[in-house]
Amino acid sequence: MLRGRSLSVTSLTGLPQWEVEELPVEDLLLFEVAWEVTNKVGGIYTVIQTKARTTADEWGDNYFLIGPYFEQNMKTQVEKCEPANDAVRRAVDIMNKHGCQVTDHADGKHVIAQFHEWQAGTGLILSRARNLPIATIFTTHATLLGRYLCAANIDFYNHLDKFNIDKEAGERQIYHRYCMERASVHCAHVFTTVSEITAVEAEHMLKRKPDVVTPNGLNVKKFSAMHEFQNLHAMYKARIQEFVRGHFYGHLDFDLEKTLFFFIAGRYEFSNKGADIFLESLSRLNFLLRMHKSDVTVVVFFIMPAKTNNFNVETLKGQAVRKQLWDIAHSVKEKFGKKLYDALLRGEMPDMNNILDRDDLTIMKRAIFSTQRQSLPPVTTHNMMDDSTDPILSTIRRIGLFNSRTDRVKVILHPEFLSSTSPLLPMDYEEFVRGCHLGVFPSYYEPWGYTPGIYIVDRRFRSPDDSCNQLTKFLYGFCKQSRRQRIIQRNRTERLSDLLDWRYLGRYYQHARHLTLSRAFPDKFHVESTSPPTTEGFKYPRPSSVPPSPTGSQVSSPQSSDVEDEDEDERYNEEEEAERDRLNIKSPFSLGQVPYGKKKLHGEYKN
Repeated sequence: MLRGRSLSVTSLTGLPQWEVEELPVEDLLLFEVAWEVTNKVGGIYTVIQTKARTTADEWGDNYFLIGPYFEQNMKTQVEKCEPANDAVRRAVDIMNKHGCQVTDHADGKHVIAQFHEWQAGTGLILSRARNLPIATIFTTHATLLGRYLCAANIDFYNHLDKFNIDKEAGERQIYHRYCMERASVHCAHVFTTVSEITAVEAEHMLKRKPDVVTPNGLNVKKFSAMHEFQNLHAMYKARIQEFVRGHFYGHLDFDLEKTLFFFIAGRYEFSNKGADIFLESLSRLNFLLRMHKSDVTVVVFFIMPAKTNNFNVETLKGQAVRKQLWDIAHSVKEKFGKKLYDALLRGEMPDMNNILDRDDLTIMKRAIFSTQRQSLPPVTTHNMMDDSTDPILSTIRRIGLFNSRTDRVKVILHPEFLSSTSPLLPMDYEEFVRGCHLGVFPSYYEPWGYTPGIYIVDRRFRSPDDSCNQLTKFLYGFCKQSRRQRIIQRNRTERLSDLLDWRYLGRYYQHARHLTLSRAFPDKFHVESTSPPTTEGFKYPRPSSVPPSPTGSQVSSPQSSDVEDEDEDERYNEEEEAERDRLNIKSPFSLGQVPYGKKKLHGEYKN
């Protein structure tokens, strides 16, 4: 889910052409600098991690990432090696020898350096202050002051032109950081943001209009057959179901085959990320499902890191009980199977009264007794440091979503990022997303970061209550879909995922690099037009707020029979829609290396 006004999809031709003098690819170096290189804090980590492959395909060994050194991250995410580039190797050697105080070792190469956010801005400011021959780009993913103002529940986007910037930054004791951010913006040859709404914000907050908007992309893995990613969904959903079995032991009176998994994830910014409106919508969804006596249960995960004292005892006990029951069931099954096998070999029908002995029955009774619990399943998996004042937990107490038996919406706060090494929920984020049915990201601040969605919640020109009602309507409509309708929706989402691939969206970064070269080295590079890329290459067949499943199949009443679902689904031909999608989405441009040789046109981004 997204909070935003609309989703505009434009064409990918009409890019500016630029002329290049004879310049071999080896004469260019690209550095990307960010606090989140191998250091996961928020979405910038995902931007850099997913974009790295596409950028490396274009730049080869002349592409470098610079970030903070954290020993644990180095062990798990970085493979140590010697730099292949001689200039870089000499620079690194001197850095090690002189405590990071280097001399210029570009050796005549043209250097592009892209800095993400104010934390990396020091290098950009010093590079310009010392007149180093470097083409610089500064990218802001969200302005520092904008993040603070939105967190204060201010009507931010409708009052952008009315803020006293210096006063607001000073009152929030971030004036020094704000000055760093603004200086970085104005020192850069090229300034970029990641969405149109942040571009407008930056123009008011940082007093410079961005040169290029660089939307966030993904590495989209395409499958040879449509059923492959459906199989992955089933596999990862089964893992989530195992966790749920343990978490809700003793209260597992709902059908896991009729249970939907929703999630929200990101930095723990309660209102900025829309956790406030999401929780309120879940309360209303719970009321609707109970009122209409729906047999659907919704389990909602909040994946937002917060200060904790490790896992709580009840959560760990739940997984231990689940494992114990699994082991007992397998042990009894083994004995049952052996006795059944022996009886069949003798040509006898087994005596079902003797197939299980008294010890087996005692073990099973003890197992059943172990599943009894006096408390409700916890709403958080960890011991929270600020339990009494935590915004999510405080809201849960207010709306009364305590995971009781009568609740059709269950809530689980997992206050740390997911990891395959976790003893509790051993899954990477990508696997977890595959296993869930719906991600909900109703962000108020910067809603177009990593939240491209199928349904869009309008928050700018609606009251909070209206936006909440709209989100509740989307969630309830999704809960009423049949399994086939969800499969159709998932299929189409998979088909349209190319629109978000870095092979499409990476060219905006490419254009920013071309533009900064023309400004830093005008004698060698020239861009005829400084306008950002316009669009072509695909058409978007219907508004993204329309569910990509047949409108005729959206049941009008809460209780509809399977026969009615099948009749309604027959009106929809998925193959016809898939063919229209294939015609509307052309093959993405394959990024090549920077050209060299005679004067030639660079940037032939034609499909």
